[in-house]
Amino acid sequence: MGSGRALEIAVRQGRLKVDRKAVAAAVGVLDSNAARFKGGCPTGELSLAFMGDDELARLHGQFLNDPTPTDVITFEGDKASATAGEICVSVDAAVRQVGRAQARLSAEILLYVVHGWLHLAGYDDLRPPAKRVMRRAEARAMRLLRRAGALPRFKLA
Repeated sequence: MGSGRALEIAVRQGRLKVDRKAVAAAVGVLDSNAARFKGGCPTGELSLAFMGDDELARLHGQFLNDPTPTDVITFEGDKASATAGEICVSVDAAVRQVGRAQARLSAEILLYVVHGWLHLAGYDDLRPPAKRVMRRAEARAMRLLRRAGALPRFKLA
């Protein structure tokens, strides 16, 4: 199942290999189950950027006044230009979290994509009660993706 939306995928972490069709299929599964997640990520073009710590830390500092590395940053889109938003994922953070084992790395990177999609859907993780709600939504989304067989593989070269 592919995504019905325009999906732009940028790989800025040079060692990462991404199966773009599988990523689009995973986003499509999330989109087709949007009602289960506060209506889901807004319609329109969605951008996914897979990058390293340095680039993500620069964005984190520039836009959120925190120059430290993080795992994922989400930028809301603009309805006037029909963009849903952008999800920026740190491949380096995923490697630090789980190591290089491909299945675990793929699941961690996918979790970061899900996390960003949920932010765009309106979930928040800044306060403990909201964070618990988001973690439950992440777990539901990951189960949904596993059941649908929509688990993209990410590899480091």
